[in-house]
Amino acid sequence: MTLGIAPLTGLPGYAQVTSVDEGYLLGEGDRLRLDVFNVPEYSGEFQVLADGTLNLPIVGGVSVQGMTLAQASQSISQRYLQVIRRPFVTLSLIELRPVTVAIAGEIHRPGSYSFEGQGTNLSDALQQAGGITQSANIRQIQIRRQRPAQQVEVLTVDLRQLVQAGDLGQDVLLRDGDRILIPTGSALNLEDARLIANTAFASNVTTPIQVAIVGEVNRPGPHTLTPNTAGSEDQPRIPTLTQAIQEAGGITQEADIRNIEVRRTTANGEQRTIAVNFWELLQQGDLRQDLPLQAGDTVVIPTAIALTPSELTELAAASFSADEMTVNVVGEVVRPGTITVDPNTPLNQAILTAGGFTTRARRGEVELIQLNPNGTVTRRDVEVDLSENANLESNPPLRPGDTVIVGRSGIAAFNDALTSIALPLGVVLRIFAGF
Repeated sequence: MTLGIAPLTGLPGYAQVTSVDEGYLLGEGDRLRLDVFNVPEYSGEFQVLADGTLNLPIVGGVSVQGMTLAQASQSISQRYLQVIRRPFVTLSLIELRPVTVAIAGEIHRPGSYSFEGQGTNLSDALQQAGGITQSANIRQIQIRRQRPAQQVEVLTVDLRQLVQAGDLGQDVLLRDGDRILIPTGSALNLEDARLIANTAFASNVTTPIQVAIVGEVNRPGPHTLTPNTAGSEDQPRIPTLTQAIQEAGGITQEADIRNIEVRRTTANGEQRTIAVNFWELLQQGDLRQDLPLQAGDTVVIPTAIALTPSELTELAAASFSADEMTVNVVGEVVRPGTITVDPNTPLNQAILTAGGFTTRARRGEVELIQLNPNGTVTRRDVEVDLSENANLESNPPLRPGDTVIVGRSGIAAFNDALTSIALPLGVVLRIFAGF
């Protein structure tokens, strides 16, 4: 690779310098091509040694460590003035040393990274370091770069512009010695979280993560989430809040999905809380609410104060609810007891699952007992017609824990009463007969 800028003038000799960037600082491992006009025995390729020098013919070691190509060319020209009256020197950078950078902040594996060859961009380095975390402020990433004369240049990068507008100028070409800082966002943003999750420099989605889920779920506690491969096995997706709740057995009927909290620890040890409203996900299809998660997150599902019957029915049908539920059907059915049914199973279907009515059942009406999210109990009589489709009046959808009581018919109750009278009367008659 040969790189060039305008030739230097004003020197006792004449030096032509080439460079991708006038600010590039030479260091150990860089390979240079030196051409001294009309003196081919002084020309050749030379590598910057560990002590930062070039070992050149006749003049020996010339220090170039930390110099730009222009400065190094001037220094070499000055040294050759000792043996050549007017040296005409051409200095070319033909192979750059490996790039070593430091990455800190909201990155999964902070530390030092080396990259062989050239063309290492910021996004490449972030991927190598495991990807940025969901707490990152991708609009104000800083790159601290050493400049000549011990000066430090600070570059501010907005990766959001790279992702949304395709601004390749934000994907900075890194230099050896760059220090990259990924700051923590002042507020965790749902929109940025989904944006980060879908970028090439997001966290490594092939690695399972562990999160904690507490509150109104059927299996609270720690859970391990594997990458979601619903779209394609070649492109796994970061686990989301929906996947976490499903892993925890789904929400309970007492869940307040309007006020879900995700508690997350940032790189500097602070704990941030992200508010999530799953009702907006259900009602408006707002996918931002399905927050991508990261290792160590704690999901809190609070208890609802009050939910309407229609809200409870809609929740039961949601993808993050339990896949099945248990209800009780007791009294005059063939198989009384606890049964397992699908969410939102209507009352008629529950009775049929329990074997249907016995010959003693009161078929026209049953009693439905429901536990409400606020702790109260609702009891009501429901007129039953097993041919009815699902509806809120005569064939309502059931909720987990509901109890259906099938009573006795009038004839069965009368026969039972006669039996209870006849039994003690028969005992008395047998006693008298014995005398």
